[in-house]
Amino acid sequence: MSRSTLQPALSLLDAFVERQMRLDNLPGLSLALTDRQELLHVATYGYADLAARSPVQPHHLFEIGSISKSFTALALMQQREAGRVDLCAPLSCYLPWFHLPSRYDPITLHHLLTHSAGIIMGTEFSGEARFEVWALRETETSAAPGTTFHYSNVGYKALGLVLEAVTGQEYPAIIQERILGPLGMTASVAAITHETRRRMPVGYEPFYDDRPVPPDRPLAPATWLETATADGSIAATAADMAIYLRMLMNQGMGPGGALIAPESFQQMTYRWIALPDDPAAHYGYGLVIRREGDHTLLGHEGGMVGYYAAMLADLDDGVGAVLLANGPGTLNRIARYALQVTGAAVHGRPLPPPPAEEPVPVADYVGTYRAEGRTFSLTAHAGRLQMEYRGGCVLLEPRGDDAFYAPHPDFDRFLLRFRRADGQVVEAVHGPDVYVGQHGGAPVRVDSPAEWAAYTGHYRAHNPWRSNFRVVLRQGELLLIEPWGAEHRLIPLGEGRFRVGEEEHSPERLRFDTLLDGRAIRANLSGCDYYRTFTP
Repeated sequence: MSRSTLQPALSLLDAFVERQMRLDNLPGLSLALTDRQELLHVATYGYADLAARSPVQPHHLFEIGSISKSFTALALMQQREAGRVDLCAPLSCYLPWFHLPSRYDPITLHHLLTHSAGIIMGTEFSGEARFEVWALRETETSAAPGTTFHYSNVGYKALGLVLEAVTGQEYPAIIQERILGPLGMTASVAAITHETRRRMPVGYEPFYDDRPVPPDRPLAPATWLETATADGSIAATAADMAIYLRMLMNQGMGPGGALIAPESFQQMTYRWIALPDDPAAHYGYGLVIRREGDHTLLGHEGGMVGYYAAMLADLDDGVGAVLLANGPGTLNRIARYALQVTGAAVHGRPLPPPPAEEPVPVADYVGTYRAEGRTFSLTAHAGRLQMEYRGGCVLLEPRGDDAFYAPHPDFDRFLLRFRRADGQVVEAVHGPDVYVGQHGGAPVRVDSPAEWAAYTGHYRAHNPWRSNFRVVLRQGELLLIEPWGAEHRLIPLGEGRFRVGEEEHSPERLRFDTLLDGRAIRANLSGCDYYRTFTP
């Protein structure tokens, strides 16, 4: 397709990318568009190094994170075709030292590929795979394998160890020899090392790691990590990833021939298990398959420490997009618009306008909210919510359904979440506090076990993947609250142990111990130790 034909679509896409990068304070981005035959376009935006003001270049490598899982799945399908692995065989057939206490049937490679093994996500407490997989014996499962979806990085680390066991090679060599080399992805590497770092932009993370990101979204250089594990150790350019995406769009066929047989590709892209938060999406083997209207979308997202990626293809329009960034942002939103506008240009349809921001029903939240010792009022101001509190005013920033960020020192550690009854907002919750609105009833006091008071607080670990969390008591419930605002109810299991999340199938566990002066000093979250910190 000629560039002149594509140019109107590219101009719309450029404007949308630049707008979204400003909103997200995204430092830099590399983007590639492709159809089934060839690379259509590569563009770079922003900075590889904010301090030096050096721009992102097409040759820069970016860590692709969990998109690497599809490479692992592809390599396993190759070994299956060679007769070296049986996807229905237990993991212990290939890793005899693997052990997991469970009342259920053994975990198979298929269960690990589809994130349906019922094991923990993994807290990245180790820099390599073997010990973290071995340490699964200290965890437990809560659901029969194959019945529920629970995303697991450590599961894919185990699959990498299987590949090493059956080939006698290290994981990076397997991926280089069997995928990167045959596809001609000459710029890409399958291990993140200090030498790789020389070819990469600086990675960035939010300056504040212990709270929702403030509206100005300040950044700081991210912690550097080396890794060669099968859940996410590939670094690539956008153009190289377009080669990989073309192979997927052509059902496993690369420029030099098929990497896997059609039957294997169908197995990789079969809708094995539904994603719990998106009924239109299913997980295959290292890939997400989503049906939207009469279009099937195929792809995956990835997140590393300082690097983020999105890969998405429209199999009906025959176009794909790859986005690689050196900081957090809404990449999937950009990828979706890239597919829409590129598909329209390729097929001669009218170009769709960039997606508009969804209006927030601010009138729903207007009113006065009271808690013990605190009161605030919300008013509508130019389509946004304004908080009036202790003689000052701040504008709230939407952060999802019925959730806002308030940039005030008394509110900046947690999101302000609103609860409804019969569709009407009746109260707001913030960390441990409950604020009753004018449409709510009297505050309800709910007692909790006295020993739970020892568990509340702020816990930290020297773990750049998941550095900290807070535990609060609210209305008789103990909650684990992530820095970005996600809340998980803690379900007591006895002796200072809790299940993380209300879902009975959740395998994640939190255990408190080392009580000094009436407070727990240590909390173990699914195998990773965290320690009480002095900050509130």
